[in-house]
Amino acid sequence: MANDRRRGYQETPVPLRGDASRAERRQHDRVPINQEFDAIEEYIAEYVSSISQGGVFIRSKNPLPMGTRVTLKFSVIVDDVETVEGEGEVVRVEKDPEEMGMGVAFTRLSAESKELIDRIMARHAARISDLEE
Repeated sequence: MANDRRRGYQETPVPLRGDASRAERRQHDRVPINQEFDAIEEYIAEYVSSISQGGVFIRSKNPLPMGTRVTLKFSVIVDDVETVEGEGEVVRVEKDPEEMGMGVAFTRLSAESKELIDRIMARHAARISDLEE
């Protein structure tokens, strides 16, 4: 763990999932990302389709089982192409062909990745606010 702190990782607890509905369990708003992949999805094995401060949804034809620990490294386009790095745990699996994939809760994020996700969420909130005016 001390080694992780030196590399800039921050502990992020995985929320417990009870019998509540999916909407009630979700603790953070989600933002769609990488929508350009929708058109070429049949040629891509996996990609992150939405992100929140608590985790990501990874579209995948072969989602991993619940409880699987994963190392995450993926790109998002904000002003530039930027990379999110960290670790997570599969907390939801979708088998419906239209939404096949897995929800992964962050368990560790680099400080830079947490900052990037905070910027993504702030921009999304600002866009929503502008639309409501």
